[in-house]
Amino acid sequence: MGKVLGDLLGLAAGVAVSPLPIIAVILILATPRGRLNGLLFTGGWILGLSALGAVMLAIASPAGASAHNQPATWVGALKLTLGVLLVLFGIRQWHRRPKDPSQARLPKWMSAIDQLAPVKVLTLGLALAALNAKNAPLTIAAGAAIGSAGLPVGQQIASLAIFIVIASLGLLAPLGVFLLTGERAKSTLGNWKDWAARHNVAVMGVLFFVLGLKLLGDGIAILTT
Repeated sequence: MGKVLGDLLGLAAGVAVSPLPIIAVILILATPRGRLNGLLFTGGWILGLSALGAVMLAIASPAGASAHNQPATWVGALKLTLGVLLVLFGIRQWHRRPKDPSQARLPKWMSAIDQLAPVKVLTLGLALAALNAKNAPLTIAAGAAIGSAGLPVGQQIASLAIFIVIASLGLLAPLGVFLLTGERAKSTLGNWKDWAARHNVAVMGVLFFVLGLKLLGDGIAILTT
């Protein structure tokens, strides 16, 4: 299990560093129903990661993700494919970054975030976790890594839970600051939001590229073993 957790740490950290969801939760916390909606948004995020990871585990185990205590060939091909996609996304994001960070613009949907009903806030958190171009491939890769390790079911579930907790730290941190300090958190969270907004595209580009290279390396290692 230790080796699997080592493989998961980088993937989970890549999911955790997600500027747009971090900005979204900070904006949500600033609304009149910030406490409730912040919990719902984070709950939706955790639910999205859990569902995607669980589906991958359900596919991996009966599909023979582990062969002779080694990841099966299809796991290597999957990681190789995901790695290529992330590298291409990373290059695209880097070229799209604004030359002047102060000119960065947030997505239009964020301007209406204070008007969302609780159910839509939950759905938004789920979507940003499970349908995001970075988070979905990394969570799929994590599920494949767990499923290919030949672990007992209990250890598979524990590994996925650890991945989800680490992958959620980017949202849990501002939520925790808000719940513990209330109104006093607004200045700190505002600074976090401004930094993430200015550097969102560049950060995402670098993360896509670096994590894509990691998955490429993992895939090549499995296919050539």
